[in-house]
Amino acid sequence: MRNTKDFFRCAGLALALFAYLTLFFGAEDEWSIAAYVLLGVGGVIALVSFGALPAIERLIQANERACQALMIAGTLGIIAVFREDHYTLFLLGTIFVYSAAVLGINVQLGYAGVINFSGASFFGIGGYTAAVFLQNTPAPPLLTLLLGGIFSAVIGSILLFPVLRTSGHYSALVTMAFALLLKVFLEVSEWLGGPQGLALPSLKFLGIDFAEDLVIMGNEYSFYVKYDLACLLLLIMTFTFAQRIERSWMGLAMDAVRIDETAAACFGISVTRWKITAFTMGNFVIGVAGALYSMMLSYINPSNFTFSDSLLFLSILLLGGIGSLWGVIAATAFMVVIPEKFQIIQEYRYLIYSAMVLMMIVFRPSGLLPRKPRRYIAGGPL
Repeated sequence: MRNTKDFFRCAGLALALFAYLTLFFGAEDEWSIAAYVLLGVGGVIALVSFGALPAIERLIQANERACQALMIAGTLGIIAVFREDHYTLFLLGTIFVYSAAVLGINVQLGYAGVINFSGASFFGIGGYTAAVFLQNTPAPPLLTLLLGGIFSAVIGSILLFPVLRTSGHYSALVTMAFALLLKVFLEVSEWLGGPQGLALPSLKFLGIDFAEDLVIMGNEYSFYVKYDLACLLLLIMTFTFAQRIERSWMGLAMDAVRIDETAAACFGISVTRWKITAFTMGNFVIGVAGALYSMMLSYINPSNFTFSDSLLFLSILLLGGIGSLWGVIAATAFMVVIPEKFQIIQEYRYLIYSAMVLMMIVFRPSGLLPRKPRRYIAGGPL
């Protein structure tokens, strides 16, 4: 933190966001929810109109670590406020896990330009891996999470040859075909539960049963508090991982591959190597997120990981801004919460998602919070 004024400015922003989200999540009737949505949209428009948004961005960039710590503290505060509300806590956990999964896709598409229309498939591979190992082996939960990521990365290697041999819409078709084939495979595989899916046993870690409500000093808390903390930890780790890649020489090489493969190859950058690296790392992250999500659900079936869910992940990435880490989290919260809060639009959510994506492509192709152009100076990439 550069000075005390900056600290109080960052704290004020975090407090305002915390208050808004607390009121929004606490709203129950649709008129109140609509009013808060309009308030949020109006606030963003006002910031843009008065030119305050660039100043806020500069403030956050200059005091990044402090702002991130305040955001984490605010998130923990929201969990504490809704500690007895199962529904809201489950919604928060879903936002955290989906954000982590889309950050994995962001490594693939946002950094290296590798198109993946089967994100939900690798999400499901991680979930089914966790279900099989928890049902049939004494593997500890942490190992199960890692195995979910490893299996997703290994199975994803099947697609490496066709993905590397194609480009553009042909590469997209390869991943789309894989997503459809995997769903059919899960539905006909009796040892994976077929269409009925698999139930997961209660998650236990260090003697703590995640299926039991917490009781602290005589106060009872929802069992989802434990899942939310685990999901938040995963999101923090994934965010840090993606951020470190972006700012390293690896991110610089991936950016070069995404922007111009021919020019990158002329400068000695191995296009194949970095596409494989991005695709494998992204699938690992998606698989870990899927494994944790299946533990939180305690039951999974093929309908949880359809091609439409893959489109949802990509829609989140497009809405937030390809390559933008904070944009992914903001877009995930919006795409997950709005349909849940407005139950009347549940049946039309994919229609609304499609319309939103089309509008973003036409009016703001860089996304809500676009990634800043990379600058490179002596001493390292910025």
